[in-house]
Amino acid sequence: MNGFTMISRNLKAIRALAAVSFALAATVSIAQTRPIVMASTTSTEQSGLFPYLLPEFKKATGIDVKVVAVGTGQAIDMGRRGDADVLFVHDQVAEEKVVAEGFAVKRFPVMYNDFVLVGPAADPAKTRGKDIVEALKKLNAANANFVSRGDKSGTHAAELRYWKTAGIETPADKPAFSAYKACGCGMGPALNIAASTGAYVLADRGTWLSFKNRADLVVLVEGDTRLFNQYGVMVVNPAKHPQAKAAEAQKFVDWVISPAGQAVIAGYKINGEQLFFPNATK
Repeated sequence: MNGFTMISRNLKAIRALAAVSFALAATVSIAQTRPIVMASTTSTEQSGLFPYLLPEFKKATGIDVKVVAVGTGQAIDMGRRGDADVLFVHDQVAEEKVVAEGFAVKRFPVMYNDFVLVGPAADPAKTRGKDIVEALKKLNAANANFVSRGDKSGTHAAELRYWKTAGIETPADKPAFSAYKACGCGMGPALNIAASTGAYVLADRGTWLSFKNRADLVVLVEGDTRLFNQYGVMVVNPAKHPQAKAAEAQKFVDWVISPAGQAVIAGYKINGEQLFFPNATK
């Protein structure tokens, strides 16, 4: 074999090795840039929090987050199926259950706000006040138009707890009075229906503050301690779903409960009013 042949073969080997290295580098780059999937609620998404919060997380870590906004029940089910990497939801009972089942690693409190009863300014059912249970009793007695999300969300779960406390039967997740309508929809659409029909609706304050199409709706009941609305965050358990990007998801959890992430949450305001209150360290 002459020198020229050996050089030619070596060049071919080098080119082949370079091609393989380039392909591997491209694969690693794609894997590193693939966003983590966050299953969260329509209330956090429609409040405008994530467009404010997530760019700050990316600045800190370089990690993109794809948000799938559904009801809390559906978001938790996504975690059970392994269709998400991290859960950011607001139904503590359901959150603790999914951790106990082993589908999420650990639950961390992140922030809170509150629920409010919204309705027509004229308030025909005379619900105005601080007591949510008494307000629901009045809605039932007056057969007042009421829009329920009816979607197994955290807001829907809270609403059903309030009806139960009020002693009003909810067969098939539906109170007895005929003017109660379940839309099976997110918080924004439920508010739109209430605005267009002059109905009452239970809303989280964050979505209400960011809601533009209010018509004559106003907040009628607020301040009841039972209206407290806590949010939690959890990493999907890689022992159940090895495909989950647990390391990257944990980076989000660590950041959002850190002083830096908590400060960003506290800084999100609409018309000077704070929508969420960080409490990861409390």
